[in-house]
Amino acid sequence: MNRAGTMSKIAAPQAAATAPAAPAPAAIAGPSRWAACGRMLALPLLLVLLWQAWAQTLAPDSPAPMPLKVARAFVTLTRSGDLPLALLQSLGRVLAGFAIALVLALTLGAWMGTSRALRHNLDPIIESFRPIAPMALLPIAILWFGTGTPTALAIVAYAAFFPLLINTVHGVSRVDRKLVDAARTMGVPRLRILVSVILPGALPGILLGARLAMGVAWTAIIAAELAVGAKSGGGNSGGIGQMMFVFYSYSIDLNAIVVCMVAVGVVALLIDRVFRSLESRLMPWRT
Repeated sequence: MNRAGTMSKIAAPQAAATAPAAPAPAAIAGPSRWAACGRMLALPLLLVLLWQAWAQTLAPDSPAPMPLKVARAFVTLTRSGDLPLALLQSLGRVLAGFAIALVLALTLGAWMGTSRALRHNLDPIIESFRPIAPMALLPIAILWFGTGTPTALAIVAYAAFFPLLINTVHGVSRVDRKLVDAARTMGVPRLRILVSVILPGALPGILLGARLAMGVAWTAIIAAELAVGAKSGGGNSGGIGQMMFVFYSYSIDLNAIVVCMVAVGVVALLIDRVFRSLESRLMPWRT
């Protein structure tokens, strides 16, 4: 036994010395991250190059948007502060409307998900309103709230409500009933069951609904601000949508409109990445 122990002690350092060293995680993650960024940017850069090549065939005084003119318009709007301010105004309205929809959808969704009778009674009403486009309600919203921020908030909240509600109801109704029954058997209060058992079990569905709802809300605010700007004659309600309306109706600056479009797309991409990161942090087992 002593000999075997001595031999194992001798063999262990030899095996450790001959074993190849594992590559550092940072050394692996670094190049792969840069490669992923390169692949993500390759297609947009190719499209911009093709766009610029097409623009070279146009007359110098052509009103068509061109990459270089768009870049100059971006610098001008950014230095003046108009573009960041408009984006912040629109984003603030989206977050406020999304918060309203989140509170309403989580409350009603948890109630419907735990009560089959309530779900059957309210489902026809919800499915009747869900196909109605948010912009179809804009005339009513303008009559009720005017042409300012309350109308935009109402449109955003309406647009974000249904994706949140549907996914919350689905997630809550899919929670294992055995877990709920076990908590009730142990005398856990109903509110604590909802917070500690039902909502965590429904978290994947809720986060999916929140991600979809935020994308729909961002789309809705642009359309609402465009329409409100048209209704108010380009008033001072602000927002990136109304900025696009002013550039279209008054200055007819197509390059500035393209800048606004690109900014809207970049913000939408960043919002989606934030929700993806939130999902990976709250649900690491799904990554």
